[in-house]
Amino acid sequence: MTSRIPFYLSVSLLIIAGIALSVIRHQTYGVPWTPGESRQVWDIEARIEFKATGDAVKISLAAPQTQSGYTLTNESASSQGYGVSYVDSDAGRRAEWSIRQATGAQTIYYKTQFLVDDQAVADPTPPTGEIAAPTFNGPEEAAANALISRAKGRSADDITFTRELIKTLNDSDSQNAALLLNDMDKTEAVAKLLAFAQVPAKVVGVIELEDGRRRQTVQQMIQVWDGSHWQIFAPDNNEGKDKQNLLVWDQSNVSLLDVIGGKDSKVHFTMIAQEVSASEATASKVNADGLLNFSIHSLPLEEQAMFKTIMLIPIGALIVVFLRILIGLKTSGTFMPVLIAVAFVQTQLVTGIVGFLLIVGTGLVIRSYLSKLNLLLVARISAVIITVILIISVFTVVAYKIGLTEGLSITFFPMIILSWTIERMSILWEEEGAKEVVLQGGGSLLTAVLVYLAMTNSYVQHLTFNFIGLQLVILGGILLLGTYTGYRLTELRRFKPLTED
Repeated sequence: MTSRIPFYLSVSLLIIAGIALSVIRHQTYGVPWTPGESRQVWDIEARIEFKATGDAVKISLAAPQTQSGYTLTNESASSQGYGVSYVDSDAGRRAEWSIRQATGAQTIYYKTQFLVDDQAVADPTPPTGEIAAPTFNGPEEAAANALISRAKGRSADDITFTRELIKTLNDSDSQNAALLLNDMDKTEAVAKLLAFAQVPAKVVGVIELEDGRRRQTVQQMIQVWDGSHWQIFAPDNNEGKDKQNLLVWDQSNVSLLDVIGGKDSKVHFTMIAQEVSASEATASKVNADGLLNFSIHSLPLEEQAMFKTIMLIPIGALIVVFLRILIGLKTSGTFMPVLIAVAFVQTQLVTGIVGFLLIVGTGLVIRSYLSKLNLLLVARISAVIITVILIISVFTVVAYKIGLTEGLSITFFPMIILSWTIERMSILWEEEGAKEVVLQGGGSLLTAVLVYLAMTNSYVQHLTFNFIGLQLVILGGILLLGTYTGYRLTELRRFKPLTED
């Protein structure tokens, strides 16, 4: 007897692989498990204004990139007559505009779109080289040593040290802090104290995200290296503000805006938050990250619409296998109910049932006449196919004439499948009688209705369309059902007399 261990092992691997692929897709692309969920997207626009002096103009603006908690999904520029490019330089990523000649007031717009994404993780660049210690005069150096000594005594690592240092610097009663802040602002003071204490840190330009905010400027904050990531600290707040509506716009702090050939330059930021569907967010993230995407979303929209229905067919197959093997429900044909259910999706349920009964009923009447002619099988089937086409055409025209626009969708029925169904039912009528035809026809219609209900369920549609790995799970389930050799549920009635005795 052949061992079933390899079979069960293969089925287990199929199911595990399907679940793993689905989980990876959820974790990597952020696809939600349930439909109707939305994602937050921030549209941020930088407005650059300056006065051109009549010569060649070159503008360079610090440009943001994907970072922890935010994925850059789109960026664009609006600048009449200017050439634009995005470059990676020693000063970080920048957007550059250029024109041979410009005069007078100039306005340039640079727009970015960020997806709020918990899975977004940028590769942090660790600090390199030695930290250059800043110089202080005598009293300032004494005050700096006192502040550093106090913060070190109350901390355990660089992050807690920074927190305590900022807290001490914001203490209005501290004379040492007041001495340092006489000649420098808080951002410069924190940066110098951290460098003096040999703590890896840098000054970055940050935008605080607030829906509907206009004419906002970049704020300078401190990033401290914790050994694996950079954490943000506001100089006037001792709490780390990583991922709290803070977007790092300028990583290098070399310069936010450089203008050559112009004067009186300034840049302001406007931002708006909006909600988008999960599918739109997933598509944007895939395009932005250039990820290797084995999902249907990587196809053109026309093919996506086609596969959205095709990926539902395995669900119908699973239902048919369950009803036939475990329940024992009789159907006309193995998977004819699935194709009828696909037609129901296009025609709607009531219209589809009425159309199915009309076509099959009329076809059986005509087929009974053809049987009396003793035609060969090929000719008879061809005649039935042509008859079905004529029946559908007549019913469609009649429905249109009487104002039933729903009847126009009856053309979605699979004509060849209906023709074979009429042929099988006709032969069954002759061999088994009308009762068996009603049982199989009713079973097929009931199965088609159940498959239709499953196919039109929003959760089923969402899962099958977004998680292709579930097809492996369905395949494993069908293979397991195929090994069942026990009694079907409808067969148990044969044992009813035993229970009565």
